[in-house]
Amino acid sequence: MSLNMPVSPDRVVAVIPARLASTRLPRKVLREVAGQPLLSWVVRNALRWQEIGRVVVAADSKEVAELCAARGWECLMTSPELPSGSDRLFAVSREIDADIYINIQADEPLMSDVHIRELLLPFRNPDVGITTLKVACREEDVANPNVVKVVTAPTGRALYFSRATIPFNRDNQPTIYWKHLGLYAYRKAALERFAALPPGQLEQTERLEQLRLLENGIDIYVANGFFDTIGVDTEEDLQRVDALLRETSRGRVSGELDRVDGDRDPAVIRSCPDVSE
Repeated sequence: MSLNMPVSPDRVVAVIPARLASTRLPRKVLREVAGQPLLSWVVRNALRWQEIGRVVVAADSKEVAELCAARGWECLMTSPELPSGSDRLFAVSREIDADIYINIQADEPLMSDVHIRELLLPFRNPDVGITTLKVACREEDVANPNVVKVVTAPTGRALYFSRATIPFNRDNQPTIYWKHLGLYAYRKAALERFAALPPGQLEQTERLEQLRLLENGIDIYVANGFFDTIGVDTEEDLQRVDALLRETSRGRVSGELDRVDGDRDPAVIRSCPDVSE
């Protein structure tokens, strides 16, 4: 086990739910990005991260399973009827034993090992069962319903996630808005609790699976991801990510990511609650 990591990589499984029937951008996991299927970039990243011992694609279609077989990626078929990525995560957990299961979105090709480390560090606290990430929200995204916002307690415990603008700044006070990055990690027991619950009213209203947990009094701890990514939800996102990944220099890609989050006040980082103690 790493001196800094709370769990051995051998006991960490990353699951990439690869749903073909995406509503906003159909078949996006198989769309070509910089010469490769979008899913390929996500899997290749995950396989490089030293904090993860095993990477599994949770497929719901023959086409995705065939891509995995052709590339030599481990894949498990899951029901297309499952309502969320975390439900697919649970389906994999019934076949593969681990201490920590990470839900990596199949449309996030720019996630990095920094995000994974920050996601795992709170598990140094044995009371933490579920973690996710936040980053400072750009001004132009605060009112964007495709960008999920989160508010937390000083301990890092999530109070609410919403597509709406939260908090509502009635009197124009200085306010930091936080964007939620859809990356989750679960202890096995917490994942089992999630799967035992039916989808809740808030979850179905906002179309946000994490609200199933909050509706049932189950805590989620939110760590600072420190820099934003580009999730592929629209055709515009796809083209933007394609342009980035076509850059031959990793430094140029990193520089563009810095510009994605470059207008953030450095004080935002210092204000992040420490949920690991």
